[in-house]
Amino acid sequence: MTIRYGPLHKTDAARCAELESLLFDGDDPWPDFAFVRELAAPHNRYIAARVDDKLVGYAGISRLGRIPPFEYEIHTVGVDPAYQGQGIGRQMMVELLGEVGPKSTVFLEVRTDNEPAIALYTSLGFTKMGVRKRYYQASGADAYTMRRDPQ
Repeated sequence: MTIRYGPLHKTDAARCAELESLLFDGDDPWPDFAFVRELAAPHNRYIAARVDDKLVGYAGISRLGRIPPFEYEIHTVGVDPAYQGQGIGRQMMVELLGEVGPKSTVFLEVRTDNEPAIALYTSLGFTKMGVRKRYYQASGADAYTMRRDPQ
């Protein structure tokens, strides 16, 4: 199996929404129009993982602020359950972090019970900053806020 990484396209929005429903069903998954809107924003960067022509993963980052030095926020990371555990999420994160460079501060939120994601983010240099109670409104789940300082 060969996994190709490249840009996420507007035409991928429906598949992203389908994966969101599988991955984040109880946490208000993004609909297709949310992906279209995010992809149109000039301060966002989204990456796709594909096996053959099938979208199996997506991840996005947003630049915060208008004047350097910029900070960034990871908006979403999702991998098709059938392809999890193969390093796809890690590779997408590495590519996004490479886009912003080592001198940038990057933030994210992650469910407190999502141990695989927390382990991934920790291995990439993120540290827990705090807890946002009931961050995921639909389920009421808490989220850790995490930060990766400039390297």
